[in-house]
Amino acid sequence: MSHDDIGNAVRAWAEQRHLDRVHLDRWLALDAYSAAALLDAACRLRLRVGQLQGAIEMLEEIALVDGARVSAVLARAPLKRILEGVGPAPARAREFVEELRAMRFPRLGRALDEMRAEISALKLPRMVAVTLPRDLGSDELRIELRVRSAAEFEDSLRALADRADGVERILDLLGGGNLKREFPDR
Repeated sequence: MSHDDIGNAVRAWAEQRHLDRVHLDRWLALDAYSAAALLDAACRLRLRVGQLQGAIEMLEEIALVDGARVSAVLARAPLKRILEGVGPAPARAREFVEELRAMRFPRLGRALDEMRAEISALKLPRMVAVTLPRDLGSDELRIELRVRSAAEFEDSLRALADRADGVERILDLLGGGNLKREFPDR
């Protein structure tokens, strides 16, 4: 593809999805390889406009800090795995943006990894799901119980009570304080 062809393809993508002029101009200002690589990512992952806007900003910042082209950032193993991976495009798009955020804000990425490891270490039964807030934009930890009987309900509460120290560590990492509560035995 020539530089003009890439520019036309980017403009077509932007027009079809109503991308604002500022982000379109920033996209077109990238070198041809980078603009083409971003177009490929946007098409493969079916990025929404907001996701693309965030991706452009984070990619530019990462490239600037690392002294690399946007195309080189997009070629990195974690992003390449997502781009070439399988699964539903919306889930991969969300993972793509999260990975960019982890690259842009490495401390945030390490904190997320640490919290995910803590959740995994809890080894909760399948009927108990612990979910971190999206983008760590909150200090609330979501705990969901999926039970079909009183016995499953009691088992899930007991499992949580037995692992209260681990849940407290996760809350501390989130900045949500401690959960000091005694659960009565039934």
